[in-house]
Amino acid sequence: MTGIAEIRRQVDALSIEEGQSLSAQERALIKLGLAASVTSLNTQAIDSAIQEAFGTGATPGQVQEVVSVVSGLGVHSLMVTATAILARARQAGHDVDAPLTEFESAKWAARVGDDPFWSTMEHELPGFLRALLRLSPAQFDAFFDYCAVPWKSGFVRARVKELLAMASDATPAHLFMPGFRLHLANAIKLGAGRRAIEECLTLAALAPPHVGVE
Repeated sequence: MTGIAEIRRQVDALSIEEGQSLSAQERALIKLGLAASVTSLNTQAIDSAIQEAFGTGATPGQVQEVVSVVSGLGVHSLMVTATAILARARQAGHDVDAPLTEFESAKWAARVGDDPFWSTMEHELPGFLRALLRLSPAQFDAFFDYCAVPWKSGFVRARVKELLAMASDATPAHLFMPGFRLHLANAIKLGAGRRAIEECLTLAALAPPHVGVE
């Protein structure tokens, strides 16, 4: 299994500019996101990170938006299971290979269409979106609606949100490499340099442990 050390080696091999370090506010927001992630949910670290974020001048909207980004880790359950469910359903004799209905095709066109972002996701998670649509059109719609929330409000710069998502995927308790590669590429496109990426990986490696919530 890939670990932080291997992730660092992969990043080191990339040809990217050094760029700027994270600002104090960006670091505080990313620390908050990692603490609030479902793989951590460390209430003491969350409270400390919230206080630190406000101390750097962050707004309530920015703090909430960061939490909204990492709450989307739950959709990884859908990403890992959708094609597996269809494959086993097929083996069990269920008809899961019929062409999309007119209703399903309309949903696909409206949600996926020709957007290159979803083409990139298809490369990382082959068949996921189509499998999800086949299994549950309602869940398909909900996936797009929920994941879009922190990107519509726009309180935190897109580059920082991509760095946070990348760091969340790289934490030792998660290591979701399809998401890591996708968000790393997006962060680089948005101007993230080597320094900021490496700082995020350091924060990911030090993500607070999950000690349970009373």
